[in-house]
Amino acid sequence: MARLITSSADDPLVLQDQLRAALDGGPALGLGLLGGEPEAVPEGTAVVIGTSGSTGIPKRVVLSADALRASAEATGARIGTGRWLLALPAGYVAGLQVLVRSILAGTQPVVLSDGFSPTSFAEAVLSNVRSTDEAMYTSLVPAQVASLLDAIDEPGVRAALGTFRAILVGGQALPDVLRERADEAGLRIVRTYGSTETSGGCVYDGIPLDTVTVRAVDGELRIAGPVLADGYLGDPALTDRIFHRDDRGIRWYRTGDLGIVEDGVVRVHGRADNVIVSGGINVSLDRVERIVRRVPGLTSAVVVGVDDERWGEASVIVAVRGEALRRSEAEQLEHARTAVAEEIGKHARPARLILVDELSTLPSGKPDRDAISRLAAQLR
Repeated sequence: MARLITSSADDPLVLQDQLRAALDGGPALGLGLLGGEPEAVPEGTAVVIGTSGSTGIPKRVVLSADALRASAEATGARIGTGRWLLALPAGYVAGLQVLVRSILAGTQPVVLSDGFSPTSFAEAVLSNVRSTDEAMYTSLVPAQVASLLDAIDEPGVRAALGTFRAILVGGQALPDVLRERADEAGLRIVRTYGSTETSGGCVYDGIPLDTVTVRAVDGELRIAGPVLADGYLGDPALTDRIFHRDDRGIRWYRTGDLGIVEDGVVRVHGRADNVIVSGGINVSLDRVERIVRRVPGLTSAVVVGVDDERWGEASVIVAVRGEALRRSEAEQLEHARTAVAEEIGKHARPARLILVDELSTLPSGKPDRDAISRLAAQLR
């Protein structure tokens, strides 16, 4: 058994030193845990991450040093190695992997000193880049990309963005409109798909990393490879349900995501459990949300389900006030309803548009769907 120590992850450089030791067989790190963890964990464990995602119940994901290294090495093989900017919380897997990649590359990560903003982003990059030949990388969530694009003409922002050989974007689906804006601005965006259970992103622009295999079984995406977590600390039943071996002994992770794999390209359709039943018909809120986000002014909107007296359940769009451009709220809603009806059907049309000053987010930068759902239910 290995010893487990709790890390606050307040200082990323201190955490990096702890992580370096954990990867080399030292004490395992506990990140985002709620207390009551055992003092010892299975041998080979490097990190235990407490996570509940944007919905669901808390889980304690056990990641081995081998899995973290396999993920970082596969990323390097796909996009190259160099110096990384840490723009996400280091206590979450995307931020943690920035530190792992830096350790393996023998580089010191650039750290934002005052939290994320376009100004702090630009200052951190431009004050740390040693030359135009230095390979720079970072990981962001879509909301950060949108913030940077909105401020691209502010001092230093465009120049800072131009230094990156690749910007990994994950945590949630990247809206098509935002991807187009990024392409027009010359950003080198790489869309990633993965989870804490896969040591972070393991599918880049639809193509699995070289050591990763993805297949669809009954519409659900499943993942195999050396990047997989060992399971959930203290919950063998959940571990056995989510991770299983097939007849050939290959270990697979059941993602809970719907999708397909065509000609080697992975296409994610949304969460299997993010579905409402409206008028007796199943409606994927993820699919509705992707369509809504193509509507100008709603590129960061979140779609949640609420109880409905007539239909049983209905979908509601929650968006930031000020993104609605020049349309009225009614016009914006009608545009979204029309787009959803044309692609899915009238039964899937959102019932309402709620405008807020800001969307609740988790520390990881993902939308806090539980909080947004509660708000929508109160205002319904």
